[in-house]
Amino acid sequence: MKKGQASRTAEYVALFRALESSLPQNRRLFEDPYARRFLGPRLALVATLSRLPGAAEIISRFIDHRWAGARSSSVARTRLIDDMIRAALDRRIEQLVILGAGFDSRAYRMDALKDVTVFEVDHPSTRAKKQRILGRALGDFPSRVRFVATDFHEVELDRAMKGAGYSNTAPTFILWEGVTPYLSETAVDATLRWCADAATGSELLFTYVHRAVLDDPEAFAGTQRLFATLKAAGEEWKFGIDPTDLAGFLSKRGLCLEQDIGSTASKTLEARSTEPDTCRRSRGPCAATSSIGSPSHECRELHATSTGDGSLPRPAKHGRPDRAHDGKLLSHDVHREGRVG
Repeated sequence: MKKGQASRTAEYVALFRALESSLPQNRRLFEDPYARRFLGPRLALVATLSRLPGAAEIISRFIDHRWAGARSSSVARTRLIDDMIRAALDRRIEQLVILGAGFDSRAYRMDALKDVTVFEVDHPSTRAKKQRILGRALGDFPSRVRFVATDFHEVELDRAMKGAGYSNTAPTFILWEGVTPYLSETAVDATLRWCADAATGSELLFTYVHRAVLDDPEAFAGTQRLFATLKAAGEEWKFGIDPTDLAGFLSKRGLCLEQDIGSTASKTLEARSTEPDTCRRSRGPCAATSSIGSPSHECRELHATSTGDGSLPRPAKHGRPDRAHDGKLLSHDVHREGRVG
C-alpha cells in the first residue's frame, strides 16, 4: 500500500460489489448501496456505465477476461460471508470484528447487525477515507460502530482493540477477508494468535491464497497480469498457505481447523445458488472454516466436495497452463471460520 493513500485494492473490490449491485434484483447475489461511493472518478464512471441495460454483464466479462477470477472471487465470497455472518448471529454473537475492513459496508447495509457492536479495523489512510465518505452518506455514524486504526505489520492490535472497547469475554465473529496475502508471515502469526484469545463460542473467518500461487504464478492463468496490477498499486501478495499444512499451521496458533471451503464456486453462486455449503478440496485457492480453542478441543474437519471450479490449472498442451474451468482460477480465496470452544 502506498504511503498516505487508501488501499487501491479495496477500491477495486468496491467496484466489483457495485457492479453486482447493478444487476436486477432477481439476479444479484447481494446489494451494496454504498460501494460506488468509494470509487474514484475513473472507476465511478465504470460503475455509472454499468447501469445501462446489459452493461454490467459486458463490463464484468471484460474484467474476468483480463484478471481471471478477481471479480468473481470477490462477489462469491461477499455473499458467502454475508450468509455466514447471519448464521453466526443466530448463535447470538455480541461483537463483529472486521480486520482490514477496507470499504466493507456490512455494518450499514445488514439490518441483522443493528444490535451488534462492530469494530472496523484498518490502516489509518483507508479508515480516514472511509469515514469521510460514509460521513457524507450517513450523517451520524451508529454508536455501535467503532473505528480502529492500526497497521498489522506493527503488531499493535491488542492495544488498539482494547482502547476501542473490545471485550475478549464476549462472543465474537472475527472476519479477516482479503488481507493475509498482503502481510508478512510474522504479521499473520501475531494476528491469528490475537484471534485465538477471543471468548469461548467466538468464530473466525479469514481468507488466504494457496502458497503455490506465489511460488509458481506461471502455472495459474492470468496470475502474472494480476500481480502486475497489484505491484502498480503498491499492494503485492507476500503470504500464502499450502492447504495440506493448514491444520497444523492453525493448531500452533491456538486454532482448530473445522472447514476448508473452496469459496463456494463462483460459477455456482452466479447461477444464484443460495446454499453456501458447496465445499471443495482442491490444490488451488479455496475457502475454509475453523475453531478457536484450547488444544484439547476436539476438531472435526469437514470434507469438501469438489465442484470442479477454481482448481489448479491442468497441464495444457505445449506446456501452457489451462484456464481450468471457465477461467476462475483465482476465484477462491480461502474463507476461514473458527470457533472458540
